[in-house]
Amino acid sequence: MTAAKQAPGHGLTPREFRDVLGAFPTGVTVMTTQHEDRLAGVTVSSFNTLSLDPPLVLWSLSLAAPSLPVFRAAGRFVVNILAEGQEAVALQFARGSDDKFRGIALADLECGLPAIAGAAAHVVCDIHGRAPGGDHEIFIGRVAQANHQPQPPIVFHRGRFGSFQAAS
Repeated sequence: MTAAKQAPGHGLTPREFRDVLGAFPTGVTVMTTQHEDRLAGVTVSSFNTLSLDPPLVLWSLSLAAPSLPVFRAAGRFVVNILAEGQEAVALQFARGSDDKFRGIALADLECGLPAIAGAAAHVVCDIHGRAPGGDHEIFIGRVAQANHQPQPPIVFHRGRFGSFQAAS
């Protein structure tokens, strides 16, 4: 067992906190949107269900993210829950780039927003609210439409991609 570390007077350092949270496996999502002619997309590990009735989800985006103004202005977004084999897509949307959508196949959704083809699921949301969250902004989305496919999702744990295996 690893001993807990604390920065003097303030708990864990940001790096130590990130390492601790890496022990919690998550799914891998890419949030996508469009406002006027500007497309935006970002890989997010902070995606979570908030409420079943009404159907609400939440996620957060760094205040320093270049795409933040686009997500704010768009008023809606798509949660793309990535499937196994889409690790390169996750990495492409995690890195800074002028065109994160270059070479990415898009799904045709009724909402007209950009969505990633081959994803395990798509959740289309209208922005229900936003809240401050330290160095991030929290987006709360009200689910307007959702679909899923039978392929298994990507899992992220301790800084690495992996796959899900159900317990027997």
